[in-house]
Amino acid sequence: MGMSNLTRLSEFILIGLSSRPEDQKPLFALFLIMYLVTLMGNLLIILAIRSDPKLQNPMYFFLSILSFADICYTTVVVPKMLVNLLAETKTISYAECMTQMYFFLVFGNIDSYLLAAMAIDRYVAICNPFHYVTVMNHRRCVLLLAFSVAFSCLHSLLHVLLVNRLTFCASNVIQHFFCDVNPVLKLACSSTFVNEVIAMTEGMASVMAPCICIIISYLRILIAVLNIPSASGKCKAFSTCSSHLTVVTLFYGSISYEYFHPLSRYTVKDRIATIIYTVLTSMLNPFIYSLRNKDMKQSLEKLISRI
Repeated sequence: MGMSNLTRLSEFILIGLSSRPEDQKPLFALFLIMYLVTLMGNLLIILAIRSDPKLQNPMYFFLSILSFADICYTTVVVPKMLVNLLAETKTISYAECMTQMYFFLVFGNIDSYLLAAMAIDRYVAICNPFHYVTVMNHRRCVLLLAFSVAFSCLHSLLHVLLVNRLTFCASNVIQHFFCDVNPVLKLACSSTFVNEVIAMTEGMASVMAPCICIIISYLRILIAVLNIPSASGKCKAFSTCSSHLTVVTLFYGSISYEYFHPLSRYTVKDRIATIIYTVLTSMLNPFIYSLRNKDMKQSLEKLISRI
């Protein structure tokens, strides 16, 4: 193999969701609307929580950070996708691709750990209500957030550095609408064995750890709720968790489908799964949390009336 073939690629081509020209403008309109709804919805959630003294507790603290992370998460992916939907040459530079991959992994992991922190918050509130204020104090919440951010940054850096050591010498066409790890790995000429092993060990552990934390928290909540004698008490306890469980199911269901199978089985269906946890979940979060939460709904109504 000649030295010219081993030269690092300067750019990639993102194939997008569809290669048909007639699909580009409808897709642009659809994802532009979804992106704007995501921005507005999550921004309203943040402003409502910050402006209402009744919402100054750990649950809403984590929800406001989750909304901010969702804004960043979609902003990493969607604007570039919108530009490429209207552009004739759907290119992305190598450096931009690695940067996009890094921040996509960072904010995706932050989302995951925030969902786990919110599950712990619900567990303490329902199973240990008399010690809720002392257990979920501001210092502990900030520490949970700091751990989530620090671990997510280190985890993402590891995966990007492992991708950066690979040689890309054949096609530069990424079968995706952004620089996700798996479709980029499929273009590598050098061995991706280490990347795949790390993804299936450290990567799986980093995703499954918060997921297991959520499952254990909700099992404990379920046991506690079933011991409540009144039916109204059970319904009230379940209602405080229903919105969070809905988001957790959407997020982890789509991530598990895409990442926990061999690289060779990566197909177009994985792109659809990616849309669910990158765009759809971030867009639906404000509606799920506001429509199923009386205090949140009242705060949003006050905020909108003031605006």
